[in-house]
Amino acid sequence: MHQHLEKILFSEQQIQKKVCELGAYISADYQKKNLVVIGVLKGAVVFLADLIREIRVPLSLDFIVTSSYGMSTQASGVVRILKDLDEDITGKDVLIVEDIIDTGLTLSYLKDNLLARGPASLKICTFLDKPARRKVVLLPDYKGYDIPDEFAVGYGLDYGERYRNLPYIGVLKPEYYQN
Repeated sequence: MHQHLEKILFSEQQIQKKVCELGAYISADYQKKNLVVIGVLKGAVVFLADLIREIRVPLSLDFIVTSSYGMSTQASGVVRILKDLDEDITGKDVLIVEDIIDTGLTLSYLKDNLLARGPASLKICTFLDKPARRKVVLLPDYKGYDIPDEFAVGYGLDYGERYRNLPYIGVLKPEYYQN
């Protein structure tokens, strides 16, 4: 186990199994649809790469970059779009792919922003959900796991741009993120 972690929440095998399940559900729901998968960067990139390989229907892929954390462990509540979509989503079936839903503020803002662009449908897929920290009502359409209110890293999740490359998800020891 990585020396900065208190414990591992989900192993590589648990992650792989859940991604396969999510891919099957999404594939079934998007038969004969015009699917656009939107990855929320940077955190979702690892999950997104694994997930789209498990989706068995045609899709197009786009990315959006938002910022609400900076180098903090707490969302600021101010959401900025740093990189917008390249593709017009009007009339298309959109699936937002996120690594984790925490307070829900960023994703709620993003959902409203994208709905204003006139997609045929819009759903949310997250690998992790932390409902104990939710500040807005926001329920994902697809999710991997609920997690407790602990600081998770790995499998795309970071602290200060570190730990994203861990192949599992663990809980960071407080001494590594508290001043």
